[in-house]
Amino acid sequence: MIETSGVIEKEQGNGFYLVTLEQPAGHQCLCRAAGKLTKFRIKLLAGDKVLVEISPYDLTRGRITYRERNAGGSSGRPGGNRPGGPRRR
Repeated sequence: MIETSGVIEKEQGNGFYLVTLEQPAGHQCLCRAAGKLTKFRIKLLAGDKVLVEISPYDLTRGRITYRERNAGGSSGRPGGNRPGGPRRR
């Protein structure tokens, strides 16, 4: 597998994303999210920087294996995830 980084251009529908790769400059491939990304419900949006695995046999298709975290500041609210503490049953 060839592993390279890229940026998601747009969502094509049915779980596919159009990704512009950095290494072959400007090359675009149609990618699908890997199983771990869907299992843990990691959201992929246009503009996200991702790592892509590409098969050497078909360079137009790939698999997104990792979404890089945002470099700017902390994620979420400063007071924790839920206002008022944990949810009670």
